[in-house]
Amino acid sequence: MFAPPRRLWNAAQMKILVTGSLGFVGNRLIPHLESAGHAVTGFDRDTVDVSDPEAVSAFVRASAPEAVIHLAAIAFVPSAARDPNLAHRVNVEGTRNIIEAVRAHVPEARLLLIGSGDQYPPQAPGDPPLSEERALAPLGVYAETKAVAEELGHAAARAGMDVVRIRAFNHTGPGQSPNFVAPDFARQIARIEAGDRAPMRVGNLDSVRDFLHVDDVIEAYRHLIDPEVPNGVYNVSSGVGIRIGEILAALASRAGVEPEILRDEARWRPADARVGNCHRLQEVTGWKPLRTLDQTLEAVLDDWRARIREPGA
Repeated sequence: MFAPPRRLWNAAQMKILVTGSLGFVGNRLIPHLESAGHAVTGFDRDTVDVSDPEAVSAFVRASAPEAVIHLAAIAFVPSAARDPNLAHRVNVEGTRNIIEAVRAHVPEARLLLIGSGDQYPPQAPGDPPLSEERALAPLGVYAETKAVAEELGHAAARAGMDVVRIRAFNHTGPGQSPNFVAPDFARQIARIEAGDRAPMRVGNLDSVRDFLHVDDVIEAYRHLIDPEVPNGVYNVSSGVGIRIGEILAALASRAGVEPEILRDEARWRPADARVGNCHRLQEVTGWKPLRTLDQTLEAVLDDWRARIREPGA
């Protein structure tokens, strides 16, 4: 399953390329890596189009990284559904371009491909956490493109490249777009706390998800670029399922509000669950999440309290 490490450089001082450098995770990941002693470069769609093979190849050749963390993606599920061609171009062809550029210019580099827990089949609430051995069964454009991208990475690994395939479950924190559930709830709660009387609009509160603070996810990625860590596939998850309604209740309690709740048909989906088993990551790297869910939600709510005080918020 795992290939032995082959590199000789110091893993504490690596040259690392981060794609999607201006996104939610990239913005926090790069300073984290730099504070750990790494030399980091990155690109986002404003500088390099990941779907342009020549541009990607030129950037990889010039930066000559020893590790690549490939974050660039259409990551919001409805956006992928609205424009499947764009999702395929970025998520699949962009990954192919990264793999080919690494193969051509830095074939010994470690490549982290960031996939999603959405690649697994939905479970019933209460089912056991999903392990890496569970067969993938992606539903929808986003999950399907991520599964295809992962298979490209798996093929590259079989051909001798050093590829780590990551299935990251839900993660949140300050700065995340309100397209995602925790910051969406936090934004609405912060507005109610500030005097807005509008009811909250929500999807299905009975679905169950696995939440981590984004900084714990970043720490997992830092562990996985270490060439002493065997390559292969890893879930990045808490292993704990949280009902979406509990997220809402915790935020409302922290703000001391009792919001009116309205079902939003545009967001409504049947209740399901996706919770990841993270034992492999913990056993191989010693990683464990350091932030509690309460700390995570407090950080997200404080972020939105500050945002709604800004002009035009």
